[in-house]
Amino acid sequence: MEIYQLKTFVTIAREGSITRASDSLCLSQPAVSSHIKALEEEVGFHLFERNARGMSLTPQGATLLSSAERLLALHREMVEQAKRIRQGLGGQIRLGSNRAPSALLLGKLLSHIAENVPDVDVHVQYGSSMEIEQAIINGELDAGFFSDSGSHNSELLKYPVDSFGVYLAAPSGWVINPAEPDWDTLAKMPWICPAPQSCCGNVAEQLFQQHQFRPAKQINVDHEKVTRSLIAGGVGLGLLHADTALDASAKGELVLVGEEQRKVPVYFAVRSVRQQEPLIAALLNYLNTSI
Repeated sequence: MEIYQLKTFVTIAREGSITRASDSLCLSQPAVSSHIKALEEEVGFHLFERNARGMSLTPQGATLLSSAERLLALHREMVEQAKRIRQGLGGQIRLGSNRAPSALLLGKLLSHIAENVPDVDVHVQYGSSMEIEQAIINGELDAGFFSDSGSHNSELLKYPVDSFGVYLAAPSGWVINPAEPDWDTLAKMPWICPAPQSCCGNVAEQLFQQHQFRPAKQINVDHEKVTRSLIAGGVGLGLLHADTALDASAKGELVLVGEEQRKVPVYFAVRSVRQQEPLIAALLNYLNTSI
C-alpha cells in the first residue's frame, strides 16, 4: 500500500469522479484507475462503485476513508518535520521577557512557535529590561523582549516591536492643578523612582533635567505594583506604565500629573552574530511580518 495510492483514493472520494480526480492530481485517467485497482487488489474488496454521477464509495470504502485521511495527515506531518530538521528548526530556545510591556507579544510568539515549530523546547526567563538585555549579551538567553533602557550596545540587533506610554502619578489631593503642575512644588515632594537604567528611571532622569531639579527625597523601588501601592498610599510621586496608570486613575487611587511623559520603545533583540541562525532567523521573520 503506497502513499500515492491512498492519495488517489481520498481524492476520488472527495471529487466523486475519476476525471476530476485525475485533473486534481495532474495524472492521466488510466494512472488513477491503476492506483485504485492495485489498492483494491491489496485490501480484497471494491472501494468504489460507478453511478450516474460518477464514482461513489462502497460501504467498505467508506469505512477505510477516515483511516486513509489520517495516514495522509501523518505523512504530511512527517514531511514537514523533516523539512524543519533540515532547516535546523529544532532543539531549544531560551527567551527573556520583562513581564508587563512584553506579555502580549511574548504570548503571540509562543503561540507561533507551538503551532509552526513544535519540535522546539522553549524556556522563558523573566526579569528587568536590564537583566534581559545583559543575559542576551552574555549568551545566557538566545533572544528576548525588553523596554528601552537608553543603552547602545553594538553586539545587539534590536527590532522595535511595540511601545508604551509613561505617566507621572501623584496621591490624590497632592497636586492642586494636575493638568498644569507647578514643578517647583513637585520638586519638594518625595519621589518613588526605579533603577536609573530602567525605562521609568530614564524618564524620571529626563524630567529632572528638563525641569532642573533633584527631588528632596527619593525612594528607590523597582516593582511597578509596589510603586502603584505607594503612590495610592500617599508616600510619594511616581512613574507608571500607561495601562497601570490609567487603570489606577480610573479607580480613583491616584491622579495623573500632566500628559503622557514619554513613549518607551519595546524591542526584540538577539546578538548580531546570531541573526542568521535558522531558528532565530525564523522568529525574526515572523516578528517582522506579523507584529
